[in-house]
Amino acid sequence: MKRFLLALLLALSPPLVSHAVETFVVKDIRVEGLQRIAAGTVFNYLPVKVGDTLTEKGAQEAIRALYKTGFFKDVRLEREGAVLAVTVVERPSIAAIRITGTHELSEEDLKKGLKEIGLAEGRVFNKSLLDRVEQELGGQYFARGYYSVIVRPTVTPLERNRVDIRIDVSEGRTALIQDINIVGNKIFADDDLLDVFSIGPAPWWAIFSSRDKYSKQKLAGDLERLRSFYQDQGYLEFAIDSTQVSITPDKERIYLTVNIAEGKKYTVSGFKLAGRFEVPEPELRALIALKPGSVFSRKEVAESAKRISDRLANDGYAFANVNPVPEVDKEKSQVFFTFFVDAGKRVYVRRVNFAGNITTRDEVLRREMRQLEGAWYSAGKIQRSRSRLQRLGFFEDVNVETPAVPGSPDQVDVNVGVKERSTGSLQLSVGYGSGEGVLFAGSVTESNLFGTGKELSVSYDNTRAVTNYNIRYTNPYYTPAGISRGFNIFSSAVDAAKASTTAYSTSTVGAGVFFGVPLSEDHRLNLGADFERIDIETTSSSARTAQDFVGRHGTSNVMLKTTLGWSYDTLDSPIIPSQGHLQRISLELGVPGSDLTYYRLVYIAGRYWPLTEQTSFKLKGELGYGRGYNADELPFFKNFFAGGSTTVRGFQNRSLGPRDEFDLPLGGDRRALGNAELLFPFPGAGRDNRSMRLSLFLDAGMAYGSGEALDLGQLRYATGLAFNWFSPVGPLSFSYAEPLNARTQDDTERFQFTLGVPFR
Repeated sequence: MKRFLLALLLALSPPLVSHAVETFVVKDIRVEGLQRIAAGTVFNYLPVKVGDTLTEKGAQEAIRALYKTGFFKDVRLEREGAVLAVTVVERPSIAAIRITGTHELSEEDLKKGLKEIGLAEGRVFNKSLLDRVEQELGGQYFARGYYSVIVRPTVTPLERNRVDIRIDVSEGRTALIQDINIVGNKIFADDDLLDVFSIGPAPWWAIFSSRDKYSKQKLAGDLERLRSFYQDQGYLEFAIDSTQVSITPDKERIYLTVNIAEGKKYTVSGFKLAGRFEVPEPELRALIALKPGSVFSRKEVAESAKRISDRLANDGYAFANVNPVPEVDKEKSQVFFTFFVDAGKRVYVRRVNFAGNITTRDEVLRREMRQLEGAWYSAGKIQRSRSRLQRLGFFEDVNVETPAVPGSPDQVDVNVGVKERSTGSLQLSVGYGSGEGVLFAGSVTESNLFGTGKELSVSYDNTRAVTNYNIRYTNPYYTPAGISRGFNIFSSAVDAAKASTTAYSTSTVGAGVFFGVPLSEDHRLNLGADFERIDIETTSSSARTAQDFVGRHGTSNVMLKTTLGWSYDTLDSPIIPSQGHLQRISLELGVPGSDLTYYRLVYIAGRYWPLTEQTSFKLKGELGYGRGYNADELPFFKNFFAGGSTTVRGFQNRSLGPRDEFDLPLGGDRRALGNAELLFPFPGAGRDNRSMRLSLFLDAGMAYGSGEALDLGQLRYATGLAFNWFSPVGPLSFSYAEPLNARTQDDTERFQFTLGVPFR
């Protein structure tokens, strides 16, 4: 039997030597049969060198060494005098790999999987690898629920010892989850636990839902969420005993069974700190949310440890380690935590490096950095630096890494990687706006002029009621301290009758200068002055208020207008924010000595609360107040209006508030607005898409005339759905609103949209 097995093994083995090689001293080595592989590669792997004595055993070892490289399908050694002749037959190389029939997975992703097993274009083709193709690709499909997938590889020989590999994939239908059965739960109902899962049977009405598509990765994530759910409710010893995945014979339906052990509910008996703190212990204790007698929560323990770690990181301890260790008392169902704190070495920043800023100069990024070179590391300053870079609006993404410096345990580098977006634009657009009619706009804008961060724009826009020309230049760092300065030249013509308000027309030309002064990281003071000439024209169909104003002040007025503003802004994006605060107070003042003397005061307050990674809640309010002084009244063309897509959606533009004797909106000297919105991603846009989102909103507002009480009972309300998109032509917002308390005299308009207004 042993002889038979040995004979069979020799019969199946490749030939080691084509001719018997007698023992001899190798004076030279010649390699024959090479096409692509260099001779030096053969010499590198060949264990025989010139001057060696080659025996039959050594010849066999040499052949095995060359076979082991995988480059050759045949190797022969022959002796020609004192010369060793090595004859090889190379394996073919892979000219191309084509994969057809894939929809669920991209060809690029599948090729990455094949490359990991050694099958890639340009590599040596080994036929044995084909046996692993079906296993590799099938595994990727099985993980996504495609259990009926069929993979058929085909090899076609080509000239010059090459092969073409074609892999035909028949994906079949994905297996759908028919039921999830949870066994062992007594505290929580099945429905409550199934709500934790992102996969499961799809409801009958969810036609386009992918919830019922099985995925091994998603199931693993759901099981971890289930564990967190229980442990956040106090069930410290919760365990998942087993998980069974059953598939029907037709491979189209899947049944999941999850066996769990809930355990007992634990409370926190107390906690203490241990180790080396480097920060006063009372300060660290205040960061721990646990209270004696409270229900154990894994989330609170983890967040307490993170707050301590972040606090130490702000003082330079970048690699601080906080390890909460539980002491479990099973009899009393209590747990005591010891937070072991190891601050590690204090770390400082060696260098701040930038990458990806092809156009933007380094100095533009560096002046926004709050983490400085040579200073102690501060996690808070690094996060603040990233936020400031994002708010510039020059970059699609900002990524910050802090790798340790090799050989220096107390140093890190701060590497800032940015992905630039286009900051220059030439735009010509025609459209239609609610309340504005046909829109025509053209602009040339560069918000990052020559990569310096300066902005220059020339714009023209025209609607049926308003025509504007504007040239604007801004230098955000007029001084090294961050004081900005800008200039603008403008011209505006308004025909109010075409905007469905009281009939009058104005023509304004002017120029101005403005400054921005940073008071702190989040507080800013804005100052400006404009010199304007305003020509006013009224007709017999104009409101008596307008005609009387022109009778007192004439048709042409020259004025110096100043603006003063203060803002507090911590929003995380200048265009589509998701968290942070915003407060703004602005005062517009007709300077004494001007033909028109008045003031308009506006206060805006808003806040965004992130609810989940992708959803947030917004509250915003606005109050406006205007008056004249020195016996003057507020110019009627400076009145506040309410209604429309930027104030109270669901009502026509400028329609809410006082009206003239012709029942046309006149506006008022006061205004109150309110807004609440739930913001969430646009379905199908992708988790990383930051340019689209939907919102459910509730708007409120009203304008009040002189002498009217500020009666909040007069507020109009509307609710609806809005779609916001930061498009290539600027911010676009579409909304459908249903007025909640419209009165007979109100003008409603359910569908509205705006162009060019930031979603703040």
